[in-house]
Amino acid sequence: MNKQQSFHVDTQRTEHANTVYLHGELDLSKVSDLRCALDTFIADTSRKLVLNLNGLQYIDSTGIGVIVSVLKARDVLKAPFEVQEIPPKIKRLFDLTGITPFLQPNESAGKSQARVY
Repeated sequence: MNKQQSFHVDTQRTEHANTVYLHGELDLSKVSDLRCALDTFIADTSRKLVLNLNGLQYIDSTGIGVIVSVLKARDVLKAPFEVQEIPPKIKRLFDLTGITPFLQPNESAGKSQARVY
């Protein structure tokens, strides 16, 4: 496998946010790696959870499912969640699957939190 295509996760914790950076290709074989990385941050409601997709080159339906499950979990906890730096081809896939509106900040509530039902 090409090193550029292998999937890995980097994390950064600051006073106000936990940021998870995704790199490479996220598919069924790597979803458990992402879930493990996110599990430590999902319940931390004292900080915004940021998913940065700048380094993501590919995502399949199982990867999208993980993002949707995080959206739902953070919504239940009433905790902020944000997806940043979505590459154009990933954004197109999000548009086609209909999840893009849920990744946008909820400006009417004055919070950067998406509502998912």
